[in-house]
Amino acid sequence: MKVNLSTLTTEQSNDRSTFIDQLSTMEIIKLMNEEDRTVADSVKEVLPQIEAAIDAIYNSLKNGGRLIYIGAGTSGRIGVLDASECPPTFCTPPEMVQALIAGGEKAILTAVEGAEDGFEVAAEDLKGKNVNHLDVVVGIAASGRTPYVKGGLYYAESMGATTISLACNKDAEISQYAKHKIEVVVGPEILTGSTRLKAATAQKMVLNMLTTTTMIKLGKVYGNLMVDLQASNMKLIERAKSIVTNITGVSYEEAEATLNQTNQRVKPAIVMIRAGVKLETAMDSINQANGFVREAIELAKKRSQNDAG
Repeated sequence: MKVNLSTLTTEQSNDRSTFIDQLSTMEIIKLMNEEDRTVADSVKEVLPQIEAAIDAIYNSLKNGGRLIYIGAGTSGRIGVLDASECPPTFCTPPEMVQALIAGGEKAILTAVEGAEDGFEVAAEDLKGKNVNHLDVVVGIAASGRTPYVKGGLYYAESMGATTISLACNKDAEISQYAKHKIEVVVGPEILTGSTRLKAATAQKMVLNMLTTTTMIKLGKVYGNLMVDLQASNMKLIERAKSIVTNITGVSYEEAEATLNQTNQRVKPAIVMIRAGVKLETAMDSINQANGFVREAIELAKKRSQNDAG
């Protein structure tokens, strides 16, 4: 079947790069840099749509739902990247934010030709995830016409899930399959049709907003510090100590000692120090405050005062 791609902005030629093969190294990278600088402005144009998507994701995760990205090729890999970084950054369970890529795990490292062309394949992949009305499914496709993504959104909608589309063309086909549509029109690439460039950058910026803002709203940040990080290596253990000292004002040694009591969990360490309570009280207060550290500190202080009285 013949597919007409000429109407897609992402497939059109960029007049600025017509003679890019004749430019010097510096001229090429200057041009790339200038084009990349336009991406943030393109994202700015759709902030209201991104806001609506974030509110939907927040309501889903708050009520026990999941965020599931689906995509093919570069778009799929960006979804995998964002999902895989949520557990270490925000201490989320692996199932909370997931990603499916056309062609399966093999496609993360190696292109699986033709995998994106199966409309029904994504439905099968989502069936394996038991997608339901609590979940949010985000379909990512720079062109906005990938069959795998369209099929996934169609199936997710039929199962009652909230659907979001992310494309880099206006009036994208996948937008017709989604409750919330985000269309970041970044214009022609410097290499015609190479959407691993500006389009991919735009997609990464949007996914950064979706998960980071949602996690802030879920209480996983105090000020601008990642208080729910998973201290799973030496760098993150040191970062955890820095966060605790920054928020509480205690010495490095006291922060280290308290974190050892909490098994390197930052939130209870902060509450223990700020409220002067033991681990059990800190944990109870955090649970009662739905994970919000500021509220947990006040609850723990009140509990400590009541116990003392």
